[in-house]
Amino acid sequence: MPIIISNDQPVKSKLEKENIFVMSEKRAINQDIRPLRILIYNLMPEKQECELDLYRLLSNTPLQLEITLLKSKTHSFKNESAEYLNKYYCLFDDIINERFDGLIITGAPVEQLEFENVDYYDEFCKIQEWSKTHITSVLNICWASQAALYYNYGINKEKLAEKCFGIYKHNIVHKKEPLFRGFDDTFFAPHSRHTKINETQLKKSDDLDVLAYSKEAGPTIISSKDRRQFFITCHLEYERMRLDIEFKRDLNKNLKIKIPLNYYPNDNINNIPILSWRMASQLFFSNWINYYVYQESPYIVENIGKNI
Repeated sequence: MPIIISNDQPVKSKLEKENIFVMSEKRAINQDIRPLRILIYNLMPEKQECELDLYRLLSNTPLQLEITLLKSKTHSFKNESAEYLNKYYCLFDDIINERFDGLIITGAPVEQLEFENVDYYDEFCKIQEWSKTHITSVLNICWASQAALYYNYGINKEKLAEKCFGIYKHNIVHKKEPLFRGFDDTFFAPHSRHTKINETQLKKSDDLDVLAYSKEAGPTIISSKDRRQFFITCHLEYERMRLDIEFKRDLNKNLKIKIPLNYYPNDNINNIPILSWRMASQLFFSNWINYYVYQESPYIVENIGKNI
């Protein structure tokens, strides 16, 4: 089923060329169905690339999804024009009185800064607190996971001696978890980060469950006990060439960076990267939407967050 975005949004034509079902707003309002309202707080510099990655995965469910894009009020993004952001993105003040079925908060290239030194961290915390009464389920990705675990549970991050960069194997800890319906016992996922979660503090928490773990990359998928919040340290939303783009960007900046692990055939950067996580990524997002957004959200949007 389709995702619903603005008719003139630039990514719409790209999605349609990939045979991804995108419904016009006009057609959507004529259907006798309540679409799920999904809010995406996009903190990535390359907004449209991030949108494409997420839209591809969100379109794989049999449900109609209405997407709202949220930008930071306190940070100026240089990779997208102000015209584009003003046209397709809203501010937190615009939607503070609204309720959404699901919220996705993306990663951000600020992980080496202390949380309090990130110029949108205060806003991030306000959105985290607001989500507890206005959102059915929240999916935090990479930096957002670390920041959310720090804000909600006091779990710190730690700097890695070497960047966690490449494709890593993961074991499913809770095999009967609906989030992993259709998964094999193990799956692969991309990682791209300079920091990790403090595992000692994580293990001491009685409020969290580690659902998937990697021997090399550490805790990868974590959830609150009530399954209202999910925290993933990997990038299941990445498409095939995303790590290649990041790697060659850093090379061009003369930064110290190693070849992504388990990514290029024969570790030859001129080879097309191996795509080994598509099935896991599609299942993960579909399961999250189905089991933790659709099945947990009330039909009347205004009742989200209320004990009814």
